[in-house]
Amino acid sequence: MSVSLSYTCLLRLPTFSVPTKPIILNGPLPFHVSRSHISSSRFGFNSNPFSRTQTPRFFKCLPQRVSDERRETQVTTKEEDDEEKKVVVFERLFSNLNQSTLKRESGSLSSAIFLVAGTTVGAGILAIPAVTQESGFLASAVACILCWAFMVVTGLLVAEVNVNTMSELGSGGVSLVSMAKRTLGSVGVQVVSWTYLLIHYTLLVAYIARSSGILTNFLGIPIWESATLFSLIFGGLCFFGSQRFIGAANGVLVFGVIASFAALVAVASGDLHWEALLKANFEAVPMSIPIIALSFVYQNVVPVLCTDLEGDLPKVRTAIVLGTAIPLGLFLVWNGVILGSFPADTGVAAEKMVDPLQQLRSSSVTVGPFVEAFSLFAIATSYIGFVLGLSDFFSDLLKLPSGQNKPLLYLLTLVPPLVLSLLDPEIFFKALDFAGTYGVLVLFGILPAAMSWSDRYIVSTSTVTRLPQLVPGGKLTLSLVMGAAGYVILSEVVENFSRYLSSS
Repeated sequence: MSVSLSYTCLLRLPTFSVPTKPIILNGPLPFHVSRSHISSSRFGFNSNPFSRTQTPRFFKCLPQRVSDERRETQVTTKEEDDEEKKVVVFERLFSNLNQSTLKRESGSLSSAIFLVAGTTVGAGILAIPAVTQESGFLASAVACILCWAFMVVTGLLVAEVNVNTMSELGSGGVSLVSMAKRTLGSVGVQVVSWTYLLIHYTLLVAYIARSSGILTNFLGIPIWESATLFSLIFGGLCFFGSQRFIGAANGVLVFGVIASFAALVAVASGDLHWEALLKANFEAVPMSIPIIALSFVYQNVVPVLCTDLEGDLPKVRTAIVLGTAIPLGLFLVWNGVILGSFPADTGVAAEKMVDPLQQLRSSSVTVGPFVEAFSLFAIATSYIGFVLGLSDFFSDLLKLPSGQNKPLLYLLTLVPPLVLSLLDPEIFFKALDFAGTYGVLVLFGILPAAMSWSDRYIVSTSTVTRLPQLVPGGKLTLSLVMGAAGYVILSEVVENFSRYLSSS
């Protein structure tokens, strides 16, 4: 039955009570939920996303208007109800409240954009010139744009499922484990858990390995000391820092990325070989896709993003699109400057995997310091995002009480990557390629589309309302996403197997 609301009302409802008939509203419906009732270990919420608290909640309904025809009849047919109850448009899902002042503290959109951009710009950008030198700048630019569009779509799918999961579970800060549990069951939880650990540990190992080399060259200290120093500084920032302080620090680091990048481009572009930028070998593009896709990974912070922005889908969409568009521009310019610094006839075979950055540092005393500074800033911003994402993941996976076990979470997050990076300091490229092929394309390629498919067409069919979809195209788009990721993974498996047979 359709109900006309002509004034502001405050309804006190049990957490998961659902009326027998939906309330059809023609305007935005903001949900205001006390911060103490939503969960995220980093934000001080209940860390168990599977528990359904019975604490009453307050839903504030704004004045709405209904058509004259509805005012006259006030009755709709069952078919009309079923059609209109499918989508609810709301301003935000809940409100983040300061537990001391009881004042709303919503996340800043600019901070959210910086978080996405900082997480995206990581060690992957340092490996792009090495894996794209055979394909050339033009072909690799096309690959970068396509991978960016693909990763934007999968990030929006993660956000859509995350907000729907928060709405159904009645708690904030739910991670990929909670989303997989709701949409794909126990099998999905196992796949998400293992691939999430694989990709995060692998990338954290790569970040520490590369940053320790930079700090060793700069400070003249042993590798193990520089790796420990890097982990203590930025791991301690995540452990001791508040949400606001971490956001401010990340913004400073992103500014450092942009400043060092601009200086590097200004210095290196003076001796560009423009004819080298015209090279386009599209046959060599497939081998670079895993690392290019890895360079656009940010989906691990999308659950944190959705909680920080209070489930406001328009803000989440803006943060994801703009936050990834900034790294896209950096990647294209970066790749052009590095590949254009060498004549077109000095390309190195892909099998040799010679790092153009190393060649540039050794051949130019002026460019070297800017390359090192940009590399360190880029790794630090991404390291922070991955540490926060992995610590929240452990809190959700292990169902640890909020706050009491925070040291344990960060020990599990920081120590294993540090130890593994010290075992093989030259693991950088191998770790990135492995994580990109078997981690990123599964966890942030196939699984977001699979969860969204289940969320849209299986789980949500039994609920009273559904939230707006962030990605259009229905089943066709989801099929294309899963098919593209599966094709790249299969191609890499076949190629690696063929290479193994030929070498044995």
